[in-house]
Amino acid sequence: MKTLISATGLAIVASAWLSPLARAQSDYIVHEWGTFTSVQGGDGELLPWRPLQTSELPGFVYNWNRPGLNRMHAGSVPGFKNALVTLQRMETPVIYFYSSRDMNADVSVAFPQGVITEWYPQATQIGPSEPLDTNLPCNSTLMESRAVWKNLRLVAPKMDYAVDAVRLPQDKFGSHYFAARETGSDIVQMDFVGPTNQVSETDKFIFYRGAGSFKTPLHVSVDATDAVVAANTGTEGLAHLFLVSVRDNGHGKTAAFATLKPVAAGASSPCPRLQPADFVPLEKFQSAISAQMQAALAEAGLFKAEAAAMVNTWKDSWFAEEGDRVLYILPRAWTDATLPMTLNPTPLKLVRVMVGRAEIITPQTALELSGNLTRAAAGDAGGRAVAKQEIKGLGRFAEPALRLAYGQNQSTNAFELGYQLLYKGAQEAAQLKSE
Repeated sequence: MKTLISATGLAIVASAWLSPLARAQSDYIVHEWGTFTSVQGGDGELLPWRPLQTSELPGFVYNWNRPGLNRMHAGSVPGFKNALVTLQRMETPVIYFYSSRDMNADVSVAFPQGVITEWYPQATQIGPSEPLDTNLPCNSTLMESRAVWKNLRLVAPKMDYAVDAVRLPQDKFGSHYFAARETGSDIVQMDFVGPTNQVSETDKFIFYRGAGSFKTPLHVSVDATDAVVAANTGTEGLAHLFLVSVRDNGHGKTAAFATLKPVAAGASSPCPRLQPADFVPLEKFQSAISAQMQAALAEAGLFKAEAAAMVNTWKDSWFAEEGDRVLYILPRAWTDATLPMTLNPTPLKLVRVMVGRAEIITPQTALELSGNLTRAAAGDAGGRAVAKQEIKGLGRFAEPALRLAYGQNQSTNAFELGYQLLYKGAQEAAQLKSE
């Protein structure tokens, strides 16, 4: 049995839809982590984007192509998520529960400025949604952007906990899912009525994802000399900021990072310049920054195992994808306003730690891509090969980079060629995943 950390009670008002659970003071706590990813140019303005290459999720995770329980997204179209062009990607929030005994809880997470696109286990209600078949009964839809899990069963760890863990669903895909299980949290169990009988689903957490168009409080600008300035446009201070740069020199990746000073509300701060001597082999870089990021997440309130699980979930993206970015911890008040959460019974403590990722398409990156595409469109095979490699390195951020490159040199032929290379690369990546 784990020992719970004592804390002052967090007042959360349970709304009328909650099932009739006991409202006495409860002895469980709730921890959550997740990321918000945005893309911007050198001027710091957020760019609309849609990741043609998305991080893998297990096949058992629900989405609007297979939402279940006779419902569909209100106004849904085929390939719903891939068609979403937004400013923010809300990636892999997971909610952990820690209790001293088996119990039930109701959980509700609203996303008023966006839409929840994936979730597991199956949600009792999710929206905005409508019945798929109006001739069949359906009480699982919602008109608002919200996910609800009613009567979620929390199974506290016991001596045979390892046996329970073996029963968790598995899948060959899911690089950004399974590492999150490496904690001492409760097993969560959700029962719902399937097409033919009652179905029970289990995991170590509630998982969900989404997308929306709104601003995060960090504004990062880059001038022509690649000098970076971080500005806090929010109402609360920002801490635990990291400037990260990953490069592929043709002989392997190297990377460097710098820790930034806290930035007060309404203030700005120049970032340390990364020098060529700061770049080290990727493995050495990842070891150093992973330790510092885990320490920052733990200081923000996560358990050490949770901080390690979060870093292990995202290290192949945060610390290996080519490019420049600033990682930072979002203020708790911002998270509560962006993702209002309601829990019943009220837990002893609720911890929510969200990491902001500001991906920067620098002016130099856009200029080089524009030049190589222009050469390629004129028939230069070398320019085409370099442009293809640049687009591959940009990964899911290639489309907004192409738009910035077009702004550097408005050559329609070069722009169209860039999209051809982008879509071909996305198709090749999808083919590899399916094999």
